Amino acid sequence: MHSQANHPQLFSFEFYPPKSEEGAANLQVVHSKLAALKPDFFSVTFGAGGSTRDKTFQTVVEIQTKGIAAAPHLSCVASTKDNIRAILKDYRDEGISKIVALRGDLPSGMMSAGEFRYANELVEFIRQETGNYFQIHVAAYPEVHPQAVNGREDFKNFKRKVDAGANAAITQYFYNAESYFYFVDACEKNGIDIPIVPGIMPITQYSQLFRFSEMCGADIPRWLRKRLEDFGDDRSSIQAFGLDVVTNLCQRLLDNNAPGLHFYTMNQSAPTLAILENISL
Repeated sequence: MHSQANHPQLFSFEFYPPKSEEGAANLQVVHSKLAALKPDFFSVTFGAGGSTRDKTFQTVVEIQTKGIAAAPHLSCVASTKDNIRAILKDYRDEGISKIVALRGDLPSGMMSAGEFRYANELVEFIRQETGNYFQIHVAAYPEVHPQAVNGREDFKNFKRKVDAGANAAITQYFYNAESYFYFVDACEKNGIDIPIVPGIMPITQYSQLFRFSEMCGADIPRWLRKRLEDFGDDRSSIQAFGLDVVTNLCQRLLDNNAPGLHFYTMNQSAPTLAILENISL
């Protein structure tokens, strides 16, 4: 755990581009509540196959003009060198200097990934085109990427992204702190010394969490799953219990030198604010 103690603790929040006028109005409110905490940055996701490219750009620029850094997600899927080059220029012109570089998800029915197959190729390209202008964040999978052949290969893939020039990593969310600690230890043993920020998913309802976790390979430990199932449709009990579980997780991570927390907000402020209040940040 020592390698992570060298990095300052930074906090960030993730949004997805709003899909409607109502969603955009909601995001303004959520953004202003979370901006009051002065996070290091807000990141904005990118739909499968680049389906929200313009909305991501628009949302990122709006956030950046309000005074806190914004970090767009960029994905390999459906991208060409030309369109990545153009979008990097657009972001530079807007003063955006952080990027979250991902492989991304193939939309159903789409066969080809585009000119970049893996995130390390995208990171390498960004570095070739723009030198050290961008601070590049990449994804890390303490519980192993769902499509990885095995844990060893997955770790090699992560190291390739770091070697290609990543400055920091954000993990997939998890509820088992040990998986994060083991991952950080493996990084230290392999000479990887970048901040590895735990991704945190607040628990507000069970069915949605279960669906997401199935898709992204995040493990919901059996004891947690059983407890959540016991609450049935009792939303307020699920939220109170979820707040407890995730607060304890965050506290334990910070007590053991995690270099901050990255919250998957799902465009809501209340669950994240409640956790941060509990850990008195």
